[in-house]
Amino acid sequence: MEIVAYGVLADEEPLLRDAFDQAFGGRHELRCLKLFLNRDTAATAVGHEVVLSSVNDTLDAGVLRSLADGGTRMIAQRATGHNNIDLTAAEDLGLTVARVSYYSPYSVAEFAWALALAVDRRVVRAVHRTREFDFRLDGLMGRDLHGRTAGVVGTGKIGTVFARIAHGFGMRLLGWDIAENPECLALGMEYVARERLFGEADLVSLHVPLMGNTHHLVDAETLALMKDDAILVNSSRGGLIDTDALLETLRAGRLSGVGLDVYEEEAGVFFLDKSLEVMTDERLARLMTFGNVLVTSHQAYFTGDAVGQIAATTVDNIEDYFAGRSGDNTLVRPSVT
Repeated sequence: MEIVAYGVLADEEPLLRDAFDQAFGGRHELRCLKLFLNRDTAATAVGHEVVLSSVNDTLDAGVLRSLADGGTRMIAQRATGHNNIDLTAAEDLGLTVARVSYYSPYSVAEFAWALALAVDRRVVRAVHRTREFDFRLDGLMGRDLHGRTAGVVGTGKIGTVFARIAHGFGMRLLGWDIAENPECLALGMEYVARERLFGEADLVSLHVPLMGNTHHLVDAETLALMKDDAILVNSSRGGLIDTDALLETLRAGRLSGVGLDVYEEEAGVFFLDKSLEVMTDERLARLMTFGNVLVTSHQAYFTGDAVGQIAATTVDNIEDYFAGRSGDNTLVRPSVT
């Protein structure tokens, strides 16, 4: 059987193929496509019972119906987040949907810290200068993070690793989540109301999933609570931040630095080469003009360790599907006939 994977990155493909070879030994062929799965490309999945999706694919009701009509019965998302999939429609169509519920939390947490340190110490601006042999320090002053306050929004696996690193820096820890994590409490974290966290933290890092109640969690009201010299980092989902509100905050000269690995309108932009095109997304273009803002292309998860785990788990999900099993990674269970 041929299985098709969408949105496959060049560095990801060897790891995905290796996981397939080890698990299936040639019983199933893997077809890797760089294009993203959406209404315009859904026809390419016709005849494929199993489809491997990426986080930047659009799997709304219309796309899912096209897949089902074309013979698809199982969708394996190569990511933890699944806000791009209409799970209700998938269930109505009798589609099995699985995801990767766990991979290296260190990949994302460490990258979040890379963003935080880069904007704090003006690393990108410094590199641009030194490449032109400009070695002045004017405008490059950062500040020690030791002794300051880190606000961790979401203290699951990734947030906990972020908190451990903050603890290693000697930072005071504030946390916000629906439940207190004993590992974070052991680090000395104090769980507080969201308003207090944003008001007191010198560094705020977002580690919650994108859901109805977290969409635009960071809005104009929340940003107004933050210190003028605070740092904001988002390596989770772009929709957590109201971009218009963030732009207004930056225009007012507030926030010392912002590190964004995600953007709420990233679909159709991130993972693609847009260098020869006019950037029609005015909000993204405007973000890029601020010297204290660093935007990367949803790469926090992108380590060999994490991508290898994602590939292995995806293969496990496919094996579960063929065996008629459901597990912790199953979002929509197979229809019982």
